[in-house]
Amino acid sequence: MRKIDRHTLLSALWLFTLLNIIFRDIHQFALKSHLEMLLTGRYNGMLITEELMLLGGVLVQVPIAMVLFSLLLTRRIARPVTIVATIITTSTLLSTAPTDMDDMFHLGIELAAMMAIFWAAWTWSDAGRIAV
Repeated sequence: MRKIDRHTLLSALWLFTLLNIIFRDIHQFALKSHLEMLLTGRYNGMLITEELMLLGGVLVQVPIAMVLFSLLLTRRIARPVTIVATIITTSTLLSTAPTDMDDMFHLGIELAAMMAIFWAAWTWSDAGRIAV
């Protein structure tokens, strides 16, 4: 098996998660009901406001930033930051219940990736390499 630096592994897992989140959101635009709901200014009964859009932007910055931070931060800093970012991102993913089968599929993949990221950070030793 090949040894992968923990920084590289974490960055790749964050990117994998981010791409799944993006595709899950874009995928929804193919549904007429989804577009109609957005055009009303409400999403799942919740009023879409500027503050809500800002909150969404801030929350999506967590996995975006972690792609870069996983590569740049030292282990001592990256490990706790990754654990906190995993908790925030998982909470965000779970804040909206899936509405259909493809949402459940993507959520399952995203949660599996979150568990892999959390485990990689939790077990990160000074050696920094794992076999994959």
